[in-house]
Amino acid sequence: MTAGISMTARSVHQRRLALLLAVGAIVLVLSFSLAVSVGAVFIPMGTVWGVLTNAVRPDTAPVDWPPGHQAIDWDLRLPRAVLASLVGAGLAMTGAALQAVTRNPLADPHLLGISSGAAFGAILALLHTGLFLGLSTVPLLAFLGAMATTALVLGAIQTAQATSADRMVLAGVAVSFIVMALTNLLIFLGDPRATHTVVFWMLGGLGLAQWSHLIWPLVVLIPLGLWLWLRSGDLNAMTVGDETAATLGIPIARFRLQVFVAGALITGAMVAFSGIIGFIGLMVPHIVRMIVGGDHARVLPGSAMLGAVLLLWADIAARTVMAPEDMPIGIVTGLVGGAFFVWLLRRRSM
Repeated sequence: MTAGISMTARSVHQRRLALLLAVGAIVLVLSFSLAVSVGAVFIPMGTVWGVLTNAVRPDTAPVDWPPGHQAIDWDLRLPRAVLASLVGAGLAMTGAALQAVTRNPLADPHLLGISSGAAFGAILALLHTGLFLGLSTVPLLAFLGAMATTALVLGAIQTAQATSADRMVLAGVAVSFIVMALTNLLIFLGDPRATHTVVFWMLGGLGLAQWSHLIWPLVVLIPLGLWLWLRSGDLNAMTVGDETAATLGIPIARFRLQVFVAGALITGAMVAFSGIIGFIGLMVPHIVRMIVGGDHARVLPGSAMLGAVLLLWADIAARTVMAPEDMPIGIVTGLVGGAFFVWLLRRRSM
């Protein structure tokens, strides 16, 4: 009887996951299409998919659009929309995983000081070293800075033997303050004329999106996102408490450290190409849990899809509100995220 109930519950969960993925995929495709269509120059969705189809299989769709539309679509908006999808998905999945292993509803991908390290690397490139590797210099040094900061955080954790969730968070915050102080020193010593570029990068933006760059966030997100999803059961146990997780045979300290490292790698790869974008990793998991419950087998893919959709819409707003100016996307996510948490606090107090 118990086995039958268990099989029925599993079947229900599988159907819910399949429905979530189907609905999420439809919404994501529609949002992606709109993100490529909308801008200073409106391009019909038929043209968008025609350009994409011909890029995959040449001469499949009849070319009945101006050459300028194809250049805008393929060279500018399509890679930007793909980057928005990857960054939104990566930050949201990382936020969901970190909130589980720390049991802290305010945990997000920037908690470990990763963004501070990325900012240090990017500002080093923008103000001091110059673009010695071309346009790849900023994302490369940003990623190296994020990884260096992660190594410092892990070193601080090992030195202080801080294996608990709270102490790991404190180690990340401490390193973040140190790195941000060094970052501010770089800004102080740098060329004041380049301050606008620095501020725009630190507020987040997708203007660096290029087809040749997208491979890096992609090869980081797919294997690590899959690994997090395969460990959904362990993440569920960690949300209950360390004692419960230990009784299930989960090596608590090691697993928490593995999730921190995976989150650092994902966040570093995303921030390197998008700048610092807040609130996606903090806000999206809460919304998803209200829709699909607390099972991370559904929370993680749901967070990836909703994170991608929200960042696509934030990018649409950033490109249209002050068109033809490109507003930093972090301003949009900050406004929406702040309003969301005021609503969440009010909802929980009722």
